[in-house]
Amino acid sequence: MPLPRPDGRVRIVPSLLAADFGAIGQAVESVSEAADWVTVDVMDGHFVPNLSFGPDLVRAVRARSRIALDAHLMVERPAVFAPSFAQAGADAVVAHVEAADDPEAFFAVTRRHAAIGLAVKPRTPVDRLLPYLKAIDLALVMTVEPGFGGQNFLFDMLAKVRALREAIDRSGRPVWLMVDGGVNVATVQAAAEAGADALVAGSAVFGATHPAEAVRDLRSMAQDAFERGRKAVR
Repeated sequence: MPLPRPDGRVRIVPSLLAADFGAIGQAVESVSEAADWVTVDVMDGHFVPNLSFGPDLVRAVRARSRIALDAHLMVERPAVFAPSFAQAGADAVVAHVEAADDPEAFFAVTRRHAAIGLAVKPRTPVDRLLPYLKAIDLALVMTVEPGFGGQNFLFDMLAKVRALREAIDRSGRPVWLMVDGGVNVATVQAAAEAGADALVAGSAVFGATHPAEAVRDLRSMAQDAFERGRKAVR
């Protein structure tokens, strides 16, 4: 299914990086009734110091489920790799602005098959994303240093989230504002109140006894906080 459009409802997006790699299919099924989409973290050992999934995982998930899926490319030369993930079944492909030497080239090869996302690492100014809001469907603020799951949420990234929320609202375009890293019951409200409407959660979901229930609980907390934040800026 295609990536949903932003509609004022917060989405919790489980990260398969935190799932049991020997039971990815079951992990997807365990959240499919509660989550609208999942994310696949793609790492090449160069852009970030870790290795993870390739297009075959996307293809395997797509064969078992119609849940929406984004491929978060933490790789060098994202324009080279984006088509293979989109053709494997990713509904959105997210590249890092730090790795996209020519963002327009990434947009051109991706939009034929999938929605487009751009991400920024913690040390990158959010201003690097702003010129591209007219072209993308999703803006991602990393709230940990990318590369490994289970890190602590960087609260000083909330300033970036607020700035992006304002810019997206001014643009009038339906752009998701996603945060990724350290999202759990202790941090989800702060991220949502700052303006994030898509929140990636890994260990907080797949480390729970009942992953679908964890998604629902996080979503409920986030929705209340998101609405508080929206009222505060009106």
